[in-house]
Amino acid sequence: MIPSVSPPRPADLLAWYDRHARRLPWRTPPAERRAGVKPDPYRVWLSEIMLQQTNVTTVKPYFEAFLARWPTVADLAAAPTEDVMKAWAGLGYYSRARNLKACADTVLRDHGGRFPETSAGLRELPGIGAYTSAAIAAIAHDEPAAVVDGNVERVLSRIFAVDTPLPGAKKEISALQAQLTPSKRAGDYAQAMMDLGATLCTPKRPACSLCPWETACVAHARGTEELYPRKAQKADRPERAGAAFVAIRADGAILLRKRPERGLLGGMTEVPGSDWIQGAKTVQGPEAAPLAADWQRVAAPVIHVFTHFRLTLDIWHARLPDTHPAPGDAWWASSADLPHEALPSVMKKAIEAAAPGATCKRK
Repeated sequence: MIPSVSPPRPADLLAWYDRHARRLPWRTPPAERRAGVKPDPYRVWLSEIMLQQTNVTTVKPYFEAFLARWPTVADLAAAPTEDVMKAWAGLGYYSRARNLKACADTVLRDHGGRFPETSAGLRELPGIGAYTSAAIAAIAHDEPAAVVDGNVERVLSRIFAVDTPLPGAKKEISALQAQLTPSKRAGDYAQAMMDLGATLCTPKRPACSLCPWETACVAHARGTEELYPRKAQKADRPERAGAAFVAIRADGAILLRKRPERGLLGGMTEVPGSDWIQGAKTVQGPEAAPLAADWQRVAAPVIHVFTHFRLTLDIWHARLPDTHPAPGDAWWASSADLPHEALPSVMKKAIEAAAPGATCKRK
């Protein structure tokens, strides 16, 4: 039996947001919105792309660095792709960086440097799907689009005690969000829902007594807040194994190469290595190295977890004279340049295992 609760009122949530909105570098605060200040669609778009699969704390310094370097979409479109990939290094999900550059190019070329104002128009741009288009259209232009991220899923699954496990419940939750989204202040409402999930309606020990929708929450009335959202049991993550070869010249330079443009970590920089074989118990050793040298194995392998598999990398390192040439598809990155290369996290781990401190930026 569903306990008696009052229906959730968007006005109550917005009143809470007016007092407690998080201060974020890409956000136009509610007081400024009321004073007529409009959000910058470029900032909204950039933040939403960066926030895909990545938390706010991680995104903030990247967002500020991008904005300082490329303050407008025209600046970003004019940037070399390699510079964008290097600036993105460490944020993960690197297809986002390629799509970011492609989207900036498209906005400048096909839209005169102005982002479309509707979710339908935004969805036609590279790298922008249903969620991102709804978020940008709502936040930048107050389109009453149903914006549903992980925070919103958690809030609404508790408010309405949605028993269907995720991801199967996504359509149901989207429909509930569409019903609640107000025709006015849609952008503030979307951000209020995100803030509610991020600050009060958290996965563990939600602060229900501070929630503006406490009396509207079925899960709270039942005392079952932490049982929601329901989630389907995850399958075991597959295992892959490979080898990485860290060649270090006498002057400290490290051998690097570029990954293929398509596929996992496409277009990023790596140390040479073997293929990553699923289910492999043993991997290739020095016979797979990019050049002949006295290769020594690092005692502990590097473990890196991707979204769809867990990777174990055996790390081999070798010292070479500073006159040693690089193979045709590779180059030597000096100790000064290495920290600025477009190295994904797994490659930074591999290099650090063989040469501690090598990837750290010098002050």
